[in-house]
Amino acid sequence: MSGDLPDYYFRVRENGAMVFRVDTQNRHRRIEMDQIAVVNVKNGDVKPQGDRKLSAEDQTAIQDWMEERRALLARRDIDDILRTVDHLNLTAQWAQSKATPEQLEDVTDALLLTMHDLRSVLVRKKADRLLKGK
Repeated sequence: MSGDLPDYYFRVRENGAMVFRVDTQNRHRRIEMDQIAVVNVKNGDVKPQGDRKLSAEDQTAIQDWMEERRALLARRDIDDILRTVDHLNLTAQWAQSKATPEQLEDVTDALLLTMHDLRSVLVRKKADRLLKGK
């Protein structure tokens, strides 16, 4: 089993992770995790733990993880937006076929303001892209 474990473990936290080196080759044959750094995915900061110096292997593993994590978070962002499109469609169907006048009164202003804001941002961004030729 110990041969299947990775050399590093990343405990995800807000904006990054705590990085641990995994050791299974100790005299007690236990899994030991030694924290070696804290990383921030948003700004790329890597802070070694204490007075520790990170090896080239440590730095490569951390950089690889940060690239993979950024890609995963970007995919999740797009998935969330596509789910929002589905929810807007379901909301339109609900408003048209199921909502009571009281329910519509409760949500109409918030929905209209939110959709107006979103539309304004999207139209402005689309115009910017068209002006840049993209």
